[in-house]
Amino acid sequence: MLSRGIRGFRLSALLSKHATAALLTKQRGYAGKVNEAEFELRDFKLHHLDEGPPKKAVMTRDEGLLYYKQMQTIRRMETAASNLYKSKDIRGFCHLYSGQEACCVGMENAIDKDDSVITAYRCHGWSFMRGVSPKGVLCELTGRKTGCTEGKGGSMHMYGHEYYGGNGIVGAQVPLGAGVALSHQYKGNGKICLTLYGDGAANQGQLFETYNMAQLWKLPCVFVCENNGYGMGTAVERAAATTDYYKRGDFIPGLWVDGMDLLTVREATKFAANWVRSGKGPFLLEMSTYRYYGHSMSDPGTSYRSRDEIQTIRKTRDPITGLRETLLDSGLADVDDIKKIEEEAKAHIEECVIAAKNDPEPPLDDLFLDVYAGETMKDEKIRGCEYFSWHATN
Repeated sequence: MLSRGIRGFRLSALLSKHATAALLTKQRGYAGKVNEAEFELRDFKLHHLDEGPPKKAVMTRDEGLLYYKQMQTIRRMETAASNLYKSKDIRGFCHLYSGQEACCVGMENAIDKDDSVITAYRCHGWSFMRGVSPKGVLCELTGRKTGCTEGKGGSMHMYGHEYYGGNGIVGAQVPLGAGVALSHQYKGNGKICLTLYGDGAANQGQLFETYNMAQLWKLPCVFVCENNGYGMGTAVERAAATTDYYKRGDFIPGLWVDGMDLLTVREATKFAANWVRSGKGPFLLEMSTYRYYGHSMSDPGTSYRSRDEIQTIRKTRDPITGLRETLLDSGLADVDDIKKIEEEAKAHIEECVIAAKNDPEPPLDDLFLDVYAGETMKDEKIRGCEYFSWHATN
């Protein structure tokens, strides 16, 4: 029986190094401020590759402050979502991304805005990184007209520019992601698709079928397994005969990546994106990360893991704390810079929460919208359907 405490295999990988990136060099600019610094990256594990990403990376001051702002916004947005769920302003499903922020922020900042992304139901952070405002996310969670899908999608179905969700069925987005990549290949537009899924979906047959087709057709698709250690309440070691998800593509090259370190994620994604964009075919990334909340808000997340395990990761491997220390230690930011970002993010999310509680809900007539692309079908007959009337009762 696996221990319900801190499992050595899992935590040894996560706790192997301190969260702060190793500073190698820094370059000062005007008034003695550090404009950029070079850092040593975490180690990668390679599959079917002669060489991997570089072992060093440069981060500028502007980049670092942007990344910190993005990660702070996601963390505070998810905390707000947790509170809205507890106050029953959010009904239904709610899957939070807290702890995994380095993944979406690192990956998004490694690709082009016109590249495509498709992910599973833990999609709030990705929705924000793909251009959906925090207000659009939180108002969608509470079913408001001002939500990013006008209150119809909820937690699992959010969309944006070249962002295909937010998908509620485990693993179902993976073949769709290959289809998006096929579209880019067919059009010859030079775009790629990041197709994300969790460790819980990684054992499904449809993934292996998609790998095979993507490799046969050399699709510009980066498959990304966000391995947060648990598929619902099942630890990866109990669900998979091998937990080396970066090798699951067999004939597809892969990388294991420390998904708690933003710069390591960014550079790994750049490497994978360049690989598929150059016509070499698909690539597989495994992001080793951790979620702080349960599978969803209905899951306390402590029946299959200990509170000590969660707190140990928070204290030693938190991606936001790690980036903060990296910025401060390198001189790319000072305490005032950090404080300003945190205060602005806090104020912004507080405004969004007010909107999420008070903005109007969509009218009932909106039920007839978005059934088909193009014009509304409200005033036309829909085969097999009968219109209905709503009657208020006392």
